[in-house]
Amino acid sequence: MSGSPAAPVAIVGGGLAGIAAAVALGEAGHAVTLYEARPRLGGATHSFERDGLVVDNGQHVFLRCCTAYRGLLDRLGVAGRVRLQDRFDIRVLTPGGRAGRLRRAALPGPFQLMPALATYSLLGPADRLRVIRGSFALARLDPADPALDRIDLASWLAAHGQRDAARKALWELFAMAALNVGVEDAALGPAVKVFKTALLGRADAADLGIPAAPLGELHGTAAQDAIKRHGGEVRLSAKVTAIEPGPMIVVDGDGIPVSAVIVATPHEQAARLVPVEAAPGRDRWHGLAASPIVNVHAVYDRPVTGLPFAAAVDSSVQWVFDKTRVAGLTRGQYLTISVSAADRWIDVPTAKIRAEFVPAIQRLFPEARWARLTDFFVTRERRATFRQGPGSGALRPPAATRWPGLYLAGAWTDTGWPDTMEGAVRSGLNAAGLVRRHLLTRAVS
Repeated sequence: MSGSPAAPVAIVGGGLAGIAAAVALGEAGHAVTLYEARPRLGGATHSFERDGLVVDNGQHVFLRCCTAYRGLLDRLGVAGRVRLQDRFDIRVLTPGGRAGRLRRAALPGPFQLMPALATYSLLGPADRLRVIRGSFALARLDPADPALDRIDLASWLAAHGQRDAARKALWELFAMAALNVGVEDAALGPAVKVFKTALLGRADAADLGIPAAPLGELHGTAAQDAIKRHGGEVRLSAKVTAIEPGPMIVVDGDGIPVSAVIVATPHEQAARLVPVEAAPGRDRWHGLAASPIVNVHAVYDRPVTGLPFAAAVDSSVQWVFDKTRVAGLTRGQYLTISVSAADRWIDVPTAKIRAEFVPAIQRLFPEARWARLTDFFVTRERRATFRQGPGSGALRPPAATRWPGLYLAGAWTDTGWPDTMEGAVRSGLNAAGLVRRHLLTRAVS
């Protein structure tokens, strides 16, 4: 059965990859229907309500160098609802009260962070010098080199003189947040991509962006409106169960002819959905595995810190963000603690997490000792990203399959970027471009 020329393009999955593909195709004049099994768009970036507050399932940030994601925000009309730093500036806290600061200087890349590294108070002079030398050595690496996919970041750091103090206070601080694995488990290739692009690239590349509105509005409501504005359709709570030649998709038992299909689901679902004839290597996608993220939410009856966000070392807390205004809290303060590579915490009961994290917050922010905790809860993303360890790069498939008109999207595909919001959007744009080429070729043949 052949898809009619008038049939829409089907996009399976309403995360950032699917949203990006749908908006791009709609802007190009193609009819699109996006199918999402859940009752909302946004994928792993969504919001929910709790006792009058709007809660993001987790804290998501981006950098100035995330041009595809920022472009999507423009297309959705919500670029004004994020805050982007004028200059990269991060406070790094410790339980003992010592603090460091990493702020870029007014120098061209890759020298913009060298003054900050040279004066970084959480490291001694010898480690600061080793970090600077290690940075220049890393900058000479090519993240696309397949050999780097077989090496773990920790081994490379050790071979280049990076001692435990520097690993904890600097390298792991950023690698874990970006890759969602510890340095021992992180492949060198994507780690190089992160450091080389963000911290050792353009001077302003690492300037941090944080949503100033709930994710459900940025990636859900705004996305649905944008797709419809370009003539597309969004079908929520609609599960695609099969893809057949034609192409044709099966939705809730009904076969629907389409002109092309983009599968923009997590890799485990894509491996079950994409026919083996279209992707003979699909069984290998399971080898990507998954890495969890846990977010700890603490609401206090009064402010406990004046920082909008901070990182922490030597603490269970990794990154903490003030979500008070975004959530709609009018009195007190609402903090979210983002814990990456959270295998240790993913199955731990909330009571035990509370027993660990409440004192940890107090050690970082002494004012919290005199504040009353009015709410405490935990959100868990068991499969937040694929596990970006050695060998994972070789398992990431290209967007094209063996079936004309069937394409893959998602941050787990071979985007050249780690599993991030930027990688997801780039994958959607890439798949949309392949669909446009396919439809043009079919139209002229």
